[in-house]
Amino acid sequence: MARVARIERTGGPEVIEWITTDLPEPAPGEVRLRHTAVGLNYIDTYHRSGVYPIDLPSGLGSEAAGVVEAIGEGVETLKVGDRVAGFGPTRGAYATERNVAAKELFALPDDIDDRTAAAIMLKGCTTEALVERCARVEKGQAVLVWAAAGGVGHLMTGWLHAIGARVIGVAGSDEKAAQARAAGADEVLNHRRDDVAARVRELTEGRGVTVVFDGVGQATWEVSLKTAARRGLIVSYGNAGGAVKGVELGTLSKHGSLFVTRPTLFDYYVTPEERQAGVERVFAMLRQGAIKPEIGQTFALEQAADAHRALEAGETRGATVLVP
Repeated sequence: MARVARIERTGGPEVIEWITTDLPEPAPGEVRLRHTAVGLNYIDTYHRSGVYPIDLPSGLGSEAAGVVEAIGEGVETLKVGDRVAGFGPTRGAYATERNVAAKELFALPDDIDDRTAAAIMLKGCTTEALVERCARVEKGQAVLVWAAAGGVGHLMTGWLHAIGARVIGVAGSDEKAAQARAAGADEVLNHRRDDVAARVRELTEGRGVTVVFDGVGQATWEVSLKTAARRGLIVSYGNAGGAVKGVELGTLSKHGSLFVTRPTLFDYYVTPEERQAGVERVFAMLRQGAIKPEIGQTFALEQAADAHRALEAGETRGATVLVP
């Protein structure tokens, strides 16, 4: 019997319900996966709240690690007992067990434990896609990272530092600023105390930054515009502070002929080859110490609602893992 999270309607964390169910045998192309660690990601709150509309009823979560318990017809890449991890796009990771397409899973090497995998697969591949495939950041470029101590921001800061970018991080407390510095940020600003736009201009001798990575959204949009250099790029990849709306294209001209993109991971991870290359790059950066998947807190799996509350309140640091 599996314990599975379900939402019948969108809303606050209280809409997450848990049911007990008998799973069918894996269908052709599927495997039965027993979860050992489940990753919490901000996108989970968007699905739950309705910011990103989904068909209901629905499961939640896309990132998890575990052990293959059974195999459906036609699966040749995995076997019973294999340690694997995946990051979607199929939802339903908030569960003790589930049937999932084998093509969405990746074998875990012996040197990467399950909790690390659950903390890093989606956020690590998101970082890889944003930094290397979307923005194509180069050595020596000045880059601004909002929420530099957050789940993605923490990894992004380390990744950018490793490839030689000059990283200016933004955090909301002195504690989080220290964490961002430890991850590799050259400078860290406290948005509760600093005038971020003015300080970025000071730090870059008036030029601004080549790339802005903004996972906050509407709350930081105007400041991001003011920090970008002429012909700079704003990568708006999250809505923690509300979705960016009502943008006039003339605004981009006014601030220096800026570029803006709103990327989605799975537009960069389309083919099996793209997905495999991204995962291998993440594992390589992990092994060299460029990224460190700091697991700031863990929750019991069925305390997912409490984990959502903490995440949305800004009370978490680094990655959050749910443990069955």
